[in-house]
Amino acid sequence: MANNQKMRTESDLLGSVELPADVLYGVQTLRGIENFRISKFHLNEYPLFIKGLAITKLGAAEANHKLGLLTDEKFNAIAQACREIMDGKHHDAFPVDMIQGGAGTTTNMNANEVIANRANEIAGSKLCHPNDDINMSQSSNDTFPTAMHIAAVIAIEDKVIPAIDLLVSTFKKLEAENEGIVKSGRTHLQDATPITFSQEISGWRSSLEKDKKLLEIALPELK
Repeated sequence: MANNQKMRTESDLLGSVELPADVLYGVQTLRGIENFRISKFHLNEYPLFIKGLAITKLGAAEANHKLGLLTDEKFNAIAQACREIMDGKHHDAFPVDMIQGGAGTTTNMNANEVIANRANEIAGSKLCHPNDDINMSQSSNDTFPTAMHIAAVIAIEDKVIPAIDLLVSTFKKLEAENEGIVKSGRTHLQDATPITFSQEISGWRSSLEKDKKLLEIALPELK
């Protein structure tokens, strides 16, 4: 760390720590980095999960605003910060290890601190507190699995199902192109009854189509 780097001081029940002045995370995230050096996998490598966290926090802020627990000024700043993260910004501010003690508390606090600090930058003042405002009426036991479910829905709807549809379309084309071409079937690593190559391809296609239906059945429960 360069000697001329600007620093800021943050405190918790364990004492005070020095942080680079320009990072969006805070003391709880730093404690997590120090205490949970377990794997080589870090939160900033999983953009869909970070997006799920931001969506969760935005939803909580909207509910708290409607209940009159967040002022318009706080809500607007928090909402903008969440939407920036949803758009892929500030993901480098999520450095915690993915393997942690507890119920994802370090991840939850990392998100709270990043959103609070970015909201304060937007507002131009110390407007939002990570616990009191961003984490209002929430628990890591809820936010962490909710973010996982949201990330899974996004992945299934935006990536997996379109990929299945593309592959099914390709198999249908290959079925038509290979209609009538006869080959030996294979079972238990031995030759079996003759089948057409198009029949074999149709089996691959049918398997994918059934998997897509199972994913579509799972989506409402994930949501």
